[in-house]
Amino acid sequence: MMENKRFTLDEANDLLPQLKEDLLKLQQLTAQFEEQFVLYQKTKAHHKKFASPVKEKADPFFEIEGQLDFMRMETDMLIENFSRKGVLLKMISPGLIDFPAVLDGEDILICWKEGEEHVSHYHGWNDGFMGRKPFPEA
Repeated sequence: MMENKRFTLDEANDLLPQLKEDLLKLQQLTAQFEEQFVLYQKTKAHHKKFASPVKEKADPFFEIEGQLDFMRMETDMLIENFSRKGVLLKMISPGLIDFPAVLDGEDILICWKEGEEHVSHYHGWNDGFMGRKPFPEA
């Protein structure tokens, strides 16, 4: 893991296309997971309501539970990929990514929000998204 990685604005922008691609995969997977999970809950509730008291031979939820577990592992792996690259994934949807950086000797976070063409703002570690300012031109 790249614990102490610090990015320049150019490095953040160079990495952005790959991060956008990873974010899209993650968004699609989490949407799929949520859809499957809702279906699983409805099916389980319906089954409980209408199941016969006779013990079933096979677990009717084994397959879908396995799919959900696999999707969760895949999601965790995709999220971990952001950390491995040294960036902070703050929100999946809409995407919000912070890049640790230093500006004028102060630790800051260069930030990007989904929909922005490139990385161009920053905020202090404790300021959050609401405290973001345009990155000074070099």
